[in-house]
Amino acid sequence: MNRVLPPLNALRAFEAAGRLGSFKDAAAELHVTQGAVSQSVRLLEDWLGAALFERHNRRVVLTPAASAYLADVGPLFEQLSQATARFGFPVSATRTLSVNASATFTLRWLVPRLEGLRARYPGIEVQVETSNRPVESLRTAYDVVIRGGPDTLYGYSTHVFLREERVPVCSPALLQRLPLQTPEDLRQHTLLHTSSLPRLWSDWLASARIPTLKPAAAVVFDHFYLTLQAAIDGVGIAIGPVALVSSDLEAGRLVIPFAQPRLKSRSYCAYVPADKAADETISLFCAWLREEGSLSGPTLR
Repeated sequence: MNRVLPPLNALRAFEAAGRLGSFKDAAAELHVTQGAVSQSVRLLEDWLGAALFERHNRRVVLTPAASAYLADVGPLFEQLSQATARFGFPVSATRTLSVNASATFTLRWLVPRLEGLRARYPGIEVQVETSNRPVESLRTAYDVVIRGGPDTLYGYSTHVFLREERVPVCSPALLQRLPLQTPEDLRQHTLLHTSSLPRLWSDWLASARIPTLKPAAAVVFDHFYLTLQAAIDGVGIAIGPVALVSSDLEAGRLVIPFAQPRLKSRSYCAYVPADKAADETISLFCAWLREEGSLSGPTLR
């Protein structure tokens, strides 16, 4: 059989650069210089007789034809890796997954659990970047993007792993100073807000049937994790996501003064690019997320 195969090292550089959207990131993954990646891509372009990337300052964008080519080529490398592993050859001691998630979720839920992931799967390492940008607007390709949902996104599979509800939370010391018997007692307290989530308290107060309640004071933070930390420090009362403060509730750093009402919230979902759906390492990571989520999420009713 006369197979028509491109230069495989050049194809590997193209796959990494196309998947990551960066010659620099591809060089880091392949443990070569950025110049070597650029040279390999140029070699493949010469062999194919067509441009593969459009250069835009410090980033590169696949041409439409190259994007279609990558969709076919990318899974082949994963299949080759898995076939070699099944044969019994130790392909690599570790595999690094690139994950993008919000800062609050990363700090309060994911980071505390990464040591458990490492202990269970020593061959999986996680490189996390934080962002709140919509999945479709991310300029870098990631193995897993964690956002609210579930949403149906073109080119991604959706994996719900953590349910969420929101309730008032505060430090036990604060309640000792100013007890809360009923929601109306919030008039004596400072309510903590996050500028990016301006309706949390108004929605909760409306659900509690006291929409016109005026608190003693209000403090606004620009990041949600700062709002939660202020609640732990006794500055005031925040509307907290149950799953993200579960460890604080268990440790007694926070308490829930009112069991009801609870605001329904979007679940946390792992969005995986369609061309990585068969990746066994990513599947293991998503399964681990679901297992951890079942242990820390609120009870569903």
